Amino acid sequence: MIRCYLSRLMGEHKLKIVDVARATGLHRNTVTLLYQEKATRVDVDAIDRLCRFFKCQVGDLFEFIPNNE
Repeated sequence: MIRCYLSRLMGEHKLKIVDVARATGLHRNTVTLLYQEKATRVDVDAIDRLCRFFKCQVGDLFEFIPNNE
C-alpha cells in the first residue's frame, strides 16, 4: 500500500486544497484525491510540482507500507 502524506503537509502549512491547486497548477480534483488518499494513479509531474511547492522529498510525500499477507 502507498500512503500519501499530503494532508499532513497541508496541515503543517495551514493550506487548503484550493491553495495547493492554485500554487502548483494542479487540478483541484488531483489534489483532493491525493489529500483523501483515494488516488489510484499519480502523474510524475504532479509529484514533482508538490515536492517543489513543499520543498520536500518524494519520501516525505509518499510511503510504501507492505501488506500483511
